Amino acid sequence: MLLNATTQPASPHPGLSFREFVGLIAALMATNALAIDTMLPALPAIGAALKIATANQQQWIVTAYLLGFGAAQIIYGTFSDRFGRKPVLMFGLAVYALGSLVSAFAPSFTVLLISRVIQGICAAAPRVIATAMVRDCYGGRQMARVLSLAFIVFLAVPIAAPSLGQLILMAGPWPWIFDALAGFALIVMLWAFLRLPETLHAEDRMPIRFARIGQALRLILGTRVAVGYILAMTLMIGALFGFLNSAQQIFATVFHAEALFPAIFGLTALGMAMASILNARIVVKVGMRRVSHSALIGFVGCTFLHLAVLLVGQETLLSFAAIQFATMFCFGLVASNFSALSMEPLGHVAGTASSVQGFATTLGGAVLGFLIGQQFNGTALPLILGFAGLSSGALILVLITEKGRLFHSAP
Repeated sequence: MLLNATTQPASPHPGLSFREFVGLIAALMATNALAIDTMLPALPAIGAALKIATANQQQWIVTAYLLGFGAAQIIYGTFSDRFGRKPVLMFGLAVYALGSLVSAFAPSFTVLLISRVIQGICAAAPRVIATAMVRDCYGGRQMARVLSLAFIVFLAVPIAAPSLGQLILMAGPWPWIFDALAGFALIVMLWAFLRLPETLHAEDRMPIRFARIGQALRLILGTRVAVGYILAMTLMIGALFGFLNSAQQIFATVFHAEALFPAIFGLTALGMAMASILNARIVVKVGMRRVSHSALIGFVGCTFLHLAVLLVGQETLLSFAAIQFATMFCFGLVASNFSALSMEPLGHVAGTASSVQGFATTLGGAVLGFLIGQQFNGTALPLILGFAGLSSGALILVLITEKGRLFHSAP
């Protein structure tokens, strides 16, 4: 029987304390963030070593991973709904580590991209299963609280990851970054193997039958709230991925401050972390819709302010960092709540629902973010225009989903 916010027992995940459960969920999520953010300072070094023709082509190192990560999420929920969360998780982490090692020894750009796709495909397992495990154990606003607490730990990774990548580069060549990713995956795999109970109850397991899968997909696609928030989150993730693709080039080319990139990138990630801390404190009392709708409007406002500053020629490194901090703070309040809102009506198909959510938001966001990144022309204008268009589109989708009614107090 699925657990919800009002009927859950004292220990919905036997053997783990609440804090250890949140920590493990955060570590599973971190496998993805580390695979992206530790790469960013190393992009020029990788490009030089593998003779990549242009700086914009280096963005494929990020995008190849994201495409594999997004596409594979559609399958993991189905398999975890059939075989349980833990076996599928173990498989994903093991092959993620293997893909990281292949990347470290890649002799060419083509081999590196293939191994990055493999790495992304396997990183999808901990991402999907972490969300499904939270939904197995919690519902409603308590689910949003758990996700926010996990995000607090998880978002420490983007703050530190670029600096970690830079430190590794100071100590050795860029392949060492991939070696570190493999080591981290193996540590998390051992932790989960030794401590994690199976969270999917036997009566909720679904046989792998196309009719059942189709039924679950029809349920998801026929749920207005789920579809609306998945699509809105796709646009918001697209803006985030556009920033990931463009950030290193903006700091190096626009501001000539490549050495400051890890610190200021970490500052923007700190904005998201602070937002998650705030969300964990207020979401149960205030409600997911009130928090996320207000934050989405704030995101749109920050983006258009940034666009105005840029168009009047007043953009500086300080203004860029300050506005991006505020923008990512708003994103942090949007992300976990939109995810929880899309999952809330889908508890009995949590694995498949998590897969569809991850598939749509990551694959769609990767394509949108890559399109933004490829427009880089030596200025920050393409990035900020992308932010403005995608966040405005997300606001329109939320208005359609909620039939024009924002901020209401439904869970």
